Amino acid sequence: MEARAILEQYGITVDFAKINLVELQSDSLEQIARDKARSAFDSLKKPVIVEDDGLFIDALKGFPGPYSSFVFQTIGNIGILKLLNGYADRSASFRSIIAYTDGNNASISEGLVKGKISDIVLGGGWGYDPIFIPDGTRLTFAELKEEKNNFSHRRKGLERFAEWLLAVN
Repeated sequence: MEARAILEQYGITVDFAKINLVELQSDSLEQIARDKARSAFDSLKKPVIVEDDGLFIDALKGFPGPYSSFVFQTIGNIGILKLLNGYADRSASFRSIIAYTDGNNASISEGLVKGKISDIVLGGGWGYDPIFIPDGTRLTFAELKEEKNNFSHRRKGLERFAEWLLAVN
């Protein structure tokens, strides 16, 4: 729903398709998103956008990065906090890659939000939201609730995509 609301502000209408895509295993979010977009286009035979994102923690040399979903499913937020025990540097960033293809044209748009990892799990929410504090606030994404969209890496990536799409059309 976040994607629909953001893109509608640019006059871009999207539908959602639930299809099973085999996800390429790679150290590159861009490569993963590009591959998923091509695969989705091959399946649907119409223009598609797909998103892939990751949490990149500086002290852990960018881990979990493109493996964020798997890491969350296996060790969760508590595991990430344990990995950061003893680290003073808790800086991190969320990256979102929006990949588009219509069979002829392709685009990659990135959204980035810098911040840090909290010392404890704060608030409910989804995924890493309860431990990620974006720069400019003292609250985690989970605590920000609806205000999260003002900081969202996904929003930034979708806005860049919308600007590109409108410029080429």
